[in-house]
Amino acid sequence: MTIAAQKSITLEEFLKLPYIDESPAWEYINGVSVQKPMGGGKHSILQKRLVALIDSTNTDCEAFPELRCTPNGRSVIPDVSVVRAQQLPMDDDGEVSSGGIEFAPDWVIEVLSPNQNQTKVMDNILYCIAHGTRLGWLIDPVAKAIIVYQPAQLPRVVFDETPLSVLPEIQLKLIPQQVFAWLKHR
Repeated sequence: MTIAAQKSITLEEFLKLPYIDESPAWEYINGVSVQKPMGGGKHSILQKRLVALIDSTNTDCEAFPELRCTPNGRSVIPDVSVVRAQQLPMDDDGEVSSGGIEFAPDWVIEVLSPNQNQTKVMDNILYCIAHGTRLGWLIDPVAKAIIVYQPAQLPRVVFDETPLSVLPEIQLKLIPQQVFAWLKHR
């Protein structure tokens, strides 16, 4: 179940709230803080496999589960965010900072959860695309489809054996059939 705060607050006020990163995390959309729904088993396995697969491609990109992204007045937590390593904020010790990122990631992947509103998830992907994200996926485990979002293009619904678009610097060939096969018990 999604819980929304009734009072409108500023982004600065939201980011100071002590509970926003507790599970399930909170997002800030249009002046309101909204708690993400819990994902469940299908959501978790797809998220885990995608992060591992993208990270195994040995590119300069890193895949992160549940990384807070705060571009231009909205603070969202995509299920998977893919960012070029040189963009990652570093702390004074030269380590990746403990906070999120202040920009839209290169690639956002969302896995639709059973009680999640598809329009709200799509809106977050489109917002990120409008602020610099180069690729978005919305994975629907029930429909066994992946909606692909790219700047200046209509969304594309991909099924079965149709190749999925990935970032050009990531050497990866993947089709929806492979993604949804991860849901079968080994």
